[in-house]
Formats: sequence, C-alpha cells, structure tokens
Amino acid sequence: MKSPDKYYITTAIAYPNGKPHIGHAYEAIATDAIARFHRLAGRDVTFLTGTDEHGLKIAQAARAAGIAPKAYVDDMVQAFQTMSTVFGISHDRFIRTTDTDHAAASQALWRAMRDAGDLYLDRYEGWYSVRDEAYYDESELIDATGADGSPTRLSPQGTAVEWTIEESWFFKLSAYQDRLLDWYDSHAEFIQPSSRFNEMRSFVAGGLRDLSISRTSFDWGVPVPEAPGHVMYVWVDALTNYLTGAGYPAAGYDATWPADLHVIGKDVVRFHAVYWPAFLMSAGLALPTTVFGHGFILDRGEKMSKSLGNVVDPLELADTLGVDRLRWFLLRDVAFGDDGSYSHAAIVERTNADLANGIGNLAQRSLSMIAKNCDGRLPDQGVGGPAEDALAETFSEHAAVFMAEMNALKLHRALEAVMTMVTAANVYFADAAPWALKTSDPARMAAVLAAVADATRRIAILIQPIIPGAAARLLDQLGVAAEARRFADLDVRVQAGTLLPAPTGVFPRWVEPA
Repeated sequence: MKSPDKYYITTAIAYPNGKPHIGHAYEAIATDAIARFHRLAGRDVTFLTGTDEHGLKIAQAARAAGIAPKAYVDDMVQAFQTMSTVFGISHDRFIRTTDTDHAAASQALWRAMRDAGDLYLDRYEGWYSVRDEAYYDESELIDATGADGSPTRLSPQGTAVEWTIEESWFFKLSAYQDRLLDWYDSHAEFIQPSSRFNEMRSFVAGGLRDLSISRTSFDWGVPVPEAPGHVMYVWVDALTNYLTGAGYPAAGYDATWPADLHVIGKDVVRFHAVYWPAFLMSAGLALPTTVFGHGFILDRGEKMSKSLGNVVDPLELADTLGVDRLRWFLLRDVAFGDDGSYSHAAIVERTNADLANGIGNLAQRSLSMIAKNCDGRLPDQGVGGPAEDALAETFSEHAAVFMAEMNALKLHRALEAVMTMVTAANVYFADAAPWALKTSDPARMAAVLAAVADATRRIAILIQPIIPGAAARLLDQLGVAAEARRFADLDVRVQAGTLLPAPTGVFPRWVEPA
C-alpha cells in the first residue's frame, strides 16, 4: 500500500509530431517545481513525464516524412528529452508509449475493463479530429468557412473534423455518469482549479455517450488483446502511461499508485477528468487525487500558431535569456491555472526587478561586505534587537505562507510571499546601514551582515524548486552544506566563522545588447 510520505506527480505526455513549444516547457517547469517542493519537504517523490507516440496523427506524419512511425518518433522525441535536460526537469522517468512495459500495462487495463463487462463491439459513425485525436458529438461542432469559402465544421478546439465509419470496441462510458458525478461531489479537490471542475461537472451532467476505444483503419498503436486488426484508441493508451510509471500491473505498483497530481493543459481536461476516472473505476483501480488543468501561455496576449508566425522555441528563448529567468518568470507572472502572457520585455522587466535588484542585490551587497570586512568569514549574528526580531517574524510568517500556497498549487502566490521576504530584508539592510558602522560599531556591522546573510540563506532554500540552478549557486556562496538545504533546515544557521567563497553575482542584471 502507498505510504503517506510517497508523492506521485505527472505531466501530460507530449505528442511528438513537432518541436516542443513554450506550453510544453511551462507544464514541465511547473510540475518540476511542485515535485522539487515535495522532495525538499521530505517526501519520497516519483515524477513522471514523457511522450505519447501512437495514433493516427503520428502515422500520417511518418507517412508524409517517408519513414516508419517508430523511426519518426525516435527522431522527434529527442527534442523533448533535450528540453527536459535544458530546463533541469527532475523527472524520475521519461516514459515513451512505445516502451515494452507500457504495452503490457495498456493491455492489462483493457482486459480489466473487458472483464468488468464494460466493453462491446459495434460500428462507430461520427466526427473525429485527427489533430486532437478526439471524437466529438454533432452538438459540439462549430460552423465555419473554409479557406476556399465553402462551409465546414470544426471541433470546439477549432480543429478540422472528418466523418469516420469503422468497426470499433466501445467503452460503456454512459454507465459511469452517476458514479462520476458522485465522485466529483464528494471529492472537491479532484478537478482543479474550480473553473475546470464546474466545466467538467456540467459536461457529465449533460449526459455521456459510450466511447469508441479502438481503431481498425490504421495499425500504429497498442494491439487490442484477443481482437486481431484492432489497435487501442490513442487516449486509452496515453492515459495508461500513468499506471505504467507506477509499475502496473506488477505486484507492488500500489506503493506508488494512485497519482497525487496530474498536471495537464486545460484543453485535455475532459480526457483526464471524465474518461480516465471512468476507465479506472471500471478496472477497479484507485483514482488520482487531483487533476489540475493549467492555462495557455500566450505570446503578448495571442495564442501561438504557425500561421501567425509567433511560435517560439523555448530552447532558443532559454539560450537567449537563460533558464533561471524563464523559469522564474513563468512561475511568478503566470497565475497557475489561468492563461498567461509573455514577451521578451516582460521577462526582462520581471527578472531584473525580482532577481537582479531583489535577491541578487541583497546577496551581493552583504556577501561583498563580509568578504571585505570580515576576512571572508560569516560573522556571528548574536542575540539581535527589535529590528532583527521584526525581520525574523516577517520571515517566519511568509515562509509559512510560501509552504501553504505551494501545497495549494498557487505557485505565483508562493513567490509573492518570497518577494515580501526579499523586500523586508533589503529594507532592513538599508535601515541598518552596515557600511556606516564599519568604524563606529564594527560588532553591530558584523551582526547586521550575519542577519542579512541568514535571511538570504532562507530565501535561497525556499526558491530551490523554482530556480534550482541559481539557488544552488547562491547557497554555495552562503556556505550552506548540501545536506542542510531542505525546508526542515530553514532555522539551522550556518556556523559563525565559516569561510565563504569569494562572492560572484548569481543574478546579473539584463542589459539589452546595443
């Protein structure tokens, strides 16, 4: 059985029919921050991400490229693995749905649903979007005008649909309407944020139709067991990856399953919050605790598209501005769950204010004075007075806020709490004016510098999930041992007299090239 100390978190798996975009990077970074937060809180974290490599869309892309589907995905997946490496994504497994153990897990889930009496063979006739790999009811379609001026039909996502007729296995989704509604009503945390909950509850309450879950018109997918010629509908296969990552169906998988958190885009909430729990109910498996549907990342308020020419490679953006700046901006400026907008100028403005002028200024000024006036050794903070007490109280209060907001998946509010701490420490430093105490009261100067260094240490420990690379470099300069960087160590000061490395700027201010 799963231990309370075990935390299982996943991203959605990316469809590798093109290069990663900023939305892929955002989801990976946000999920990584949550995973790192729980590790630093002392939990045993399993973090799963990866790629969704089956389905008609991949088969068509491979055919257009003139190569076999497996060769196509083997090439395309490399960009997503590189993205994970560049952005410091601390996943425990990068799953590919072409992995051997994943086919076994998918077939085990299929058999469990079949044995429950929830699968039957029939013929599917209806609208299908190849781009979304999704079926849509007539009532969901949007009337539109094609490029040639003729009338056409589009999915709710604005993608092309085509009328499809083929033999298919169906899942009795309609039988799970009441069970899903009961689950939603008794598990308010299951779908977040609340806007997604309301949307999904309304969708299910409006009535569910049985779902076509196999295809015979192509063969690029997981074979349906005991049904020659059928491959699984790509979403059955894709959703099962979360079970595969836990080790299902082997004994002991329930030491990891159920997932505590699925982090997904808002455009795939239906699959995760309606189809997925129904499949699991049918198979007699535990449901995940929370499905969180985040918003889109917009380019200066516009959704990215190839036709607009505003699709930005996140690796190029990271190469230009740096990984730390991009991670900080996306988690600080975008309210987790809402759509967010970005631009080069917005990233520079935010990170110069928070990182260079805020955290960086605090660290560099105090560490430089310690290097020059204290022989490079951390001075003794001493007992302190009213100003130090007020600073400590502010830090204690807002560290608690940080923890609460991160646990509540309000990442941007957690960073607001951190910046309140940064401001308080900078105000304390300015008011104490240690540079003016060098000759008049050197002991007081040393105590102020020690207090600021310790405040910086606390801030650096808290921001590790957000910008792990920069936080580690800052903690190195503060003399914090590798084993003393968990949240439980927030109140553990570095020993006075510790020799600190020569300070170097961790957060340089961005200046636009001439």
